[in-house]
Amino acid sequence: MDLLERFEEYLRTHPIQIDSFHPHYQEALNAMLQAGGKRFRPLLLLSIVHALDPLLLPSAMPIALALEMFHTYSLIHDDLPVMDDATLRRGKPTLHTRYDELTAVLVGDALNTHAFYLIGSAPLSSDTKSRLTTILAKNGGVEGMVHGQILDCHFENHPLTLKQLTLLHRNKTAKLIAASLQMGGVLVDLDEMTLQRLYDFGLDLGLLFQIQDDIIDAVCTQEEAGKSTQKDEYKNSFVNLLGLDGAYAKAQELAQSLEEEINFFEPRIQESLQEVLQNYLYRHQHFTKESNAREKDAQKNG
Repeated sequence: MDLLERFEEYLRTHPIQIDSFHPHYQEALNAMLQAGGKRFRPLLLLSIVHALDPLLLPSAMPIALALEMFHTYSLIHDDLPVMDDATLRRGKPTLHTRYDELTAVLVGDALNTHAFYLIGSAPLSSDTKSRLTTILAKNGGVEGMVHGQILDCHFENHPLTLKQLTLLHRNKTAKLIAASLQMGGVLVDLDEMTLQRLYDFGLDLGLLFQIQDDIIDAVCTQEEAGKSTQKDEYKNSFVNLLGLDGAYAKAQELAQSLEEEINFFEPRIQESLQEVLQNYLYRHQHFTKESNAREKDAQKNG
């Protein structure tokens, strides 16, 4: 059983369970978590643990789930009418369209909080849990993801410079990805220098991930992407700033740089990261080729 299968099994067998007479609160808490997704952040964390101390994987699973729970909260809130007003996520109706906006807001709040409960109750030392909590809070909150989100929303219809846009998405997307790798390193007690290198690698990886998402939003249908697309018309995206070709070139540059960066890690980390990232470093190529083929078919049939 590979890491993704192990994580999916853990998620499936550890749903959020509560004692409530609310008609759909428990169902809503689990709906978007169970809807699938790439599980990219938990896989990054688990890849470091698997590489260096595979016997620790059972104790790492609640931390990986906490990461996925925190990320899912952010998606639920990101899809709300006050933000992106999206109707599809992970191939399923978004939570506010499936239930209502109030439910989506409160479920997002609950998943945010419950993520820290999972870390606090994990079978790990107090010092380790404290460090993990600090990393997630720092990168997901005031100095991280929330900072990026408020920049993203506030500057809609106000074009940013490339430097500003990079800072926005470093916070909104990259820091949580970087935190995932760093938290995996904390679990296996890596030295501070290696933890920082993992974090810096994660920042570049997160920026690549965001550029790829911008490309996907521009060229894919919502059925292909599994989420609402063509939503970035008025946003500060890399496609809007650099053009599709420019964003593609930037993604290529980052992907090639990351391939080189992997080689600076010790062999076990190299191998594990290469396995996890094999379908991600150049995913922009796949979606761009599909889009070009679709355009050619349309011209041929038109």
